[in-house]
Amino acid sequence: MRSSDRRGIPLRAVVPNAVTALALCSGLTGIRFAIAGQWGLAVGAIMLAAVLDGMDGRIARMLNGASRFGAELDSLSDNVAFGVSPAIIMHLWVLRDWPRFGWMFALAYAVCMALRLARFNARIDAEDQPHKSAGFLTGVPAPAGAALMLLPIFLWLASGRHWTWLHDWRLVAPWSAVVAFLAISSLATFSWTSFRLRRNVRLEAIVVIALVGGALFTAPWETLSVVTLLYALTIPVSVLSYARVKRQRAAGAWRRPERSGRPPAP
Repeated sequence: MRSSDRRGIPLRAVVPNAVTALALCSGLTGIRFAIAGQWGLAVGAIMLAAVLDGMDGRIARMLNGASRFGAELDSLSDNVAFGVSPAIIMHLWVLRDWPRFGWMFALAYAVCMALRLARFNARIDAEDQPHKSAGFLTGVPAPAGAALMLLPIFLWLASGRHWTWLHDWRLVAPWSAVVAFLAISSLATFSWTSFRLRRNVRLEAIVVIALVGGALFTAPWETLSVVTLLYALTIPVSVLSYARVKRQRAAGAWRRPERSGRPPAP
């Protein structure tokens, strides 16, 4: 037996995977709360899974514990927590009121999220990724897709359950279809990790983040509703921003041959 086998697996390789497993458990727990009709706890479990999902990758890089196994586990966790669980929650909440067809919309969302994650895994080692190289994502990421899917419940809970017009399959079914399309689309969306703040607004940014964090504890549904709506509004802005980047790249590629003395390609 090799000495490396006798020493076992370092703890730094286990911690990120444990956080990913917690995110998976949190997503599944959301289904359990939905079955019991505890809608606030159900969507809260999905949001907790989103927080854990944002932590596991950073913990892995910080501890130098990234691995292929961890990447596969993370993808599986995302599929369950942000694909299957929100679909079942929305079906139990209102889509089951549309016999037969309501389940098809929930199923479409779950399948589209699985396809998105499969596409991401297939392209993870690809060199030609124009969206990624420009600081954008392709389609809506899984946690954001789950938040968009659950937006009607956020608004319903924020209203004190008085906005009964939200609890209607005629609204939720087409909304689910729109979110499913955004998940598998080729639209360029902002990647928050690519943002760089100016040094002179660093303190202001910290204050805003602290206020949003405090609002999540004092008025969680109102805060989640506003944050999700603001994200939805950034989608057309990100599409226009990437179109501008694409035009700039095309213009640069056209000028380079001219500067080198060679005629531009037809």
